[in-house]
Amino acid sequence: MKALIETIVTPLVDHPEEIAVEVKEEDNKIVYHLTVHTEDVGKVIGKNGRIAKAIRTVVYAAGSDSNKRIYLDIM
Repeated sequence: MKALIETIVTPLVDHPEEIAVEVKEEDNKIVYHLTVHTEDVGKVIGKNGRIAKAIRTVVYAAGSDSNKRIYLDIM
């Protein structure tokens, strides 16, 4: 899942070397924290959060086969 997030975000940003995805796994959920360069935050979020919502939709769909709930946090 981490590779999927990086694959989706890399073409969107100007500083792909500063993409970081941290994974925190708990009992019933997995939280992915996506961090990008400060200049690229707007590009990942998009107007009215449309790009962020689309990224979350793809990630949630890819993780639907697991028993744990998946969350994507963009920082």
